[in-house]
Amino acid sequence: MRMNAGWRAMETADLDRVMAIAEVVHPDYPEDRAVFAERLALYPDGCAMAEAFGVEAAGPCIGYIVMHPGRLGVPPPLDSPLGALPEVPDCLYLHDVALLPAARGLGLGVAALERMNALAARQGFRWLALTSTPGARAFWDAQGFRPHDGGAGLAAKLASYGGGMTYMTKPVKG
Repeated sequence: MRMNAGWRAMETADLDRVMAIAEVVHPDYPEDRAVFAERLALYPDGCAMAEAFGVEAAGPCIGYIVMHPGRLGVPPPLDSPLGALPEVPDCLYLHDVALLPAARGLGLGVAALERMNALAARQGFRWLALTSTPGARAFWDAQGFRPHDGGAGLAAKLASYGGGMTYMTKPVKG
């Protein structure tokens, strides 16, 4: 039987599950629970959980997405609090998207990007931005994201993530 899945708003009660998913999906990019809690508190519209629904499934969480307003070429360092959202943001930044292996083939990655684009359009942003891990780069390329040249300052920020990271942007579809 094919499982169905969808996105719903993240709640504070979901943070333990977010941490469990992050440990499976991003073991090389650990972040403290407080980082996710802060993003949720600062910009709840940008935080969502992926749930699976089926005959035997009672809505288990199989992924999450965290995004927030940002500044082009200025990604936050890994595992760092924001403190506050930028006063004059010019993009919607995808902080993290993580999908468990059970989520593969359900279209949740593309649905997450559609959710991001719709939110950015409603908020008046012209750009989407993200920092891609090496393993996800082909997916983001296929979705129309392109590397953003931000010079030495951007390279220094990306160094906090480890090697092979790419800061990428894409215009918001209106």
